[in-house]
Amino acid sequence: MTMLTRWGRDLDAERVLPEHPRPQLVRGTWRSLNGWWEHAVTPADVSEPPADGAWDGRILVPFSPEAPLSGVGRQVQPDELLWYRRTLDVPTGFVPPGGRLLLHFGAVDQTATVYVDGQEVGDHHGGYLPFTVDLTDAVSPGPRELVVRVRDLSNNRGPSSGKQRLVRGGIWYTAQSGIWQTVWLEAVPARYVAELHLVPRLDDGTVEVTVVAAGAPSRDLATVRVTDGGRLVGGAAAPAGVPTTVRLSAVRPWTPDDPHLYGVEVTLGADRVRSYVGMRSVAVGTDESGTPRLLLNGEPFLHAGVLDQGYWPDGLLTPPSDEAMVHDISTMKRLGFTMLRKHIKVEPLRWYHHCDRLGMLVWQDMVNGGGRYRTAAVTWPGRLPSAGRRLRDDRYAVFGRTDSHGRDEFRREARATVELLRNTPSVVCWVPFNEGWGQFDAAAVAAEVAALDPTRVVDHASGWHDQGAGDVWSLHVYQRRFRAPRRAPEERRVLALTEYGGYDLTVPDHTWGPEHMGYRHFDTVTALAAAFERLHDDELVPTVGAGLSATVYTQLCDVEDEVNGLLTYDREVLKIDEAVVRAALDRLRAAFTASTSAGTGRP
Repeated sequence: MTMLTRWGRDLDAERVLPEHPRPQLVRGTWRSLNGWWEHAVTPADVSEPPADGAWDGRILVPFSPEAPLSGVGRQVQPDELLWYRRTLDVPTGFVPPGGRLLLHFGAVDQTATVYVDGQEVGDHHGGYLPFTVDLTDAVSPGPRELVVRVRDLSNNRGPSSGKQRLVRGGIWYTAQSGIWQTVWLEAVPARYVAELHLVPRLDDGTVEVTVVAAGAPSRDLATVRVTDGGRLVGGAAAPAGVPTTVRLSAVRPWTPDDPHLYGVEVTLGADRVRSYVGMRSVAVGTDESGTPRLLLNGEPFLHAGVLDQGYWPDGLLTPPSDEAMVHDISTMKRLGFTMLRKHIKVEPLRWYHHCDRLGMLVWQDMVNGGGRYRTAAVTWPGRLPSAGRRLRDDRYAVFGRTDSHGRDEFRREARATVELLRNTPSVVCWVPFNEGWGQFDAAAVAAEVAALDPTRVVDHASGWHDQGAGDVWSLHVYQRRFRAPRRAPEERRVLALTEYGGYDLTVPDHTWGPEHMGYRHFDTVTALAAAFERLHDDELVPTVGAGLSATVYTQLCDVEDEVNGLLTYDREVLKIDEAVVRAALDRLRAAFTASTSAGTGRP
């Protein structure tokens, strides 16, 4: 089924996602490789790329062959290989003398092997995280042949596959393969800044900066400058690899209402990079009545969120443009939401940058994997009272996690996700597991994540199969009334309704296919809007006083069969009037403010 967004219709194949793909670490010497490549699909036992003349045709990178915008329209199967080829011609002088040439892939699903002129130069396993290949010793002046070989085992084979399914339907979506984020070249000096770790310390007005260097050894100190609107507000000399404190002369906290960002400039020898930092703190504390709450900058803050799958009808996992990403974030902010739960997907880094600069909190899910999921673990709990929603998650067979290699791989990818997004001020919560999908040892995984990043909170098991760990007591409630659960005296976690609603309305001429699903159907816009108001006023507002501190409405937009979005899948129709949504969320926020400020004299 082909449906195009306005951004897909206007796509310029000569300028596909041309913006710098990594705003968190920018240097001027880079070049996008997005655009037309050649592609071929062969049996998996074929060891060599096709001969000249035997390729299948063009593909528009970074769109997967299954995505309409790729120009291919073919589902790659687990017993097939997907090949890419293009000419690589590095301009003279692009790489500084003695420098390095780096090839970056935003994401390739699932296993990629990279060749230059037939020589293997690197590989990577895992379909949702970036990787880099050093091409310096493989590329000399003149045109070179760049080939990428991809194998995608897809769903229920063990590796992280998210919500993709070869047999799609319902809450599971079209599987995709291959390159799905920007491919780009970068030239760096012999010694260069590989990573920056920026930790805001709001309480004492400092930023902890760690400059991670790579390349040729050197004793050079890095110079760190923090700026505000071009004005220097802090600086220090930083030995590579050593956490260094930079004190700011003035501190303006980052909040969704005032998403203030400070510029960060780092010079290491001949290398110069730019980044940014937001001064904010995230924690769990209590309000004036002693109720556990999520704190932002030391104060209770309501996380009024919406579930964001990050799928597009024309690009699948790949947003068709930078403007398309901004549209989703800014529309939800305009409606009154303060948080997006990024559901079972790691987005391109530009998406997080837009959340940082626009002021949208993010709860980041880890991408699920494992073997085939059993109904008893992932379906039945949603139909039972909350008291019945707990299975011990060391029962690996029940959760499709008997493969120890797969469990180790999930842990590695969870750590890599934290490292990738650690500098993103908008990300405030990590969510390792959702509704039992490939869940295992959630308490231990949550402890690992918290130890790696103590500056954020952890929702260890969103939905069912709570193991009593993490910072969040996380519930999903559909198709029945939500009431505050009874809190045991020892329960000090924050209560969050991390999925609810799912009300569906079919909009003619804006649906993806003939099958439609949601959790409660409405025939008219008026009926849907009234139900949305009742849901918030009658169920959520009364629960705020009992500790409800975060909510996640399902969902931002329709996705394939699911027609329970606030927006249609093509993002053309907002199903509930903006004023209605915003007023309902304003009443929820007012109840939260009144509850958390009781007895303080604050309004």
